[in-house]
Amino acid sequence: MNINLHIDRLVLDGIELAPGQRLLLQAAVEAELGRLLTEGGIAPTLQTGGTLPRVSGGTMQMTNPNNPQSLGQEIARSVYGGLGT
Repeated sequence: MNINLHIDRLVLDGIELAPGQRLLLQAAVEAELGRLLTEGGIAPTLQTGGTLPRVSGGTMQMTNPNNPQSLGQEIARSVYGGLGT
């Protein structure tokens, strides 16, 4: 099964990153979300395709907001949870 996921915009309220950290955060989100989708799959309602105009990741407790790798993994888990898997 192929999964194509496009995130147009990721809104992070209350988080300030240095310009150099943004790409690290993006890579961490992509890697962790890819891992979660590969290992856990997607909700049955999305397996035949579809578009979600918005996915709420809810709130999360950031364990290390200054570490883009850690923060990216936490964001990806929240997004994955919002997909209803």
